[in-house]
Amino acid sequence: MNSYDWDDNETPLAFLITFRTFGTWLHGDERYSVDRHGKNIYGAPGIPPNEKLVARMKDNMEMNGFVLDRSQRAAVKLVILSVCKVRGYGMLAINVRTNHVHSVVAAFKRPELIMSCFKANATRELRSAGLISSEERVWSRGGSTRYL
Repeated sequence: MNSYDWDDNETPLAFLITFRTFGTWLHGDERYSVDRHGKNIYGAPGIPPNEKLVARMKDNMEMNGFVLDRSQRAAVKLVILSVCKVRGYGMLAINVRTNHVHSVVAAFKRPELIMSCFKANATRELRSAGLISSEERVWSRGGSTRYL
């Protein structure tokens, strides 16, 4: 066996970073969700569907859920690609959907910081381009950062 046949380096090759738009996937939704209070553990069961919980979550929302249209999705994609170029991140894949963003990024940064940067820059660009108002909330809190 050659030295390059085995690599016990624990540095991830990349991160799968996923984040959702505001109010489009609530706790109790039929797609399940995770609890951020110490229960978001790989393989652990999610919060099961619960119509009353979804209704309560909707009642507590200060504004409607946010869905990205075609021009907004294009702007988000361009700004995320720009962030990667400026910061030297390797963008391996990106898919901006109406209610979430998937990206596979290679970088020597914590993925939570990368995701935060993506969301902040995308929001700033959407506002400066006049694609959203200054009051609109675009992204839900947090997101998913999987080490690949």
